[in-house]
Amino acid sequence: MNRNISAPITEDTAQSLHAGDYVMISGTIYVARDAAHKRMDEALNAGEPLPFDIKNNIIYYMGPSPAREGRVIGSAGPTTASRMDKYTPRLLDLGLRGMIGKGKRSQAVIDGIVKNKAVYFAAVGGAGALLSKAITASEVIAYDDLGAEAVRKLTVENFPAIVVIDSEGNNLYETVTKETQNT
Repeated sequence: MNRNISAPITEDTAQSLHAGDYVMISGTIYVARDAAHKRMDEALNAGEPLPFDIKNNIIYYMGPSPAREGRVIGSAGPTTASRMDKYTPRLLDLGLRGMIGKGKRSQAVIDGIVKNKAVYFAAVGGAGALLSKAITASEVIAYDDLGAEAVRKLTVENFPAIVVIDSEGNNLYETVTKETQNT
């Protein structure tokens, strides 16, 4: 099914999505990768606040390239999500509602998705130039010293993604693997 959704997303919206749904996301999402996740984890351990309100928000695992003249961001393709897996269950417990990346997730993350009624989306790897066209604003909001791994606030319009793991734990990667093995 094709869906248009707004970000941040509510629990009801997350629960209405199913593995295999194509979505166009519009609204505000945040970018954080390995180093930013480590910093956020350290902040939580020190009793400090996160650089943005995580509740109902979506984190995009992306490392942007510098913007060309007249653009708000350069190539904006997804990075491998599993690198954030050791930090993700804690963020899900704090209200993170969605993640965008590429690749499989650990069982701990899948369990956290189900427990917290969240969703994992995939963006097409290798399509960073195309994906950047859906980004209408980009602002570094934390950890500027991390360069491409700083936390960014993005405004997106019709950002294309596919639901890979839904709030019930249905996993598109497993479904497709089983289907191709049975053909």
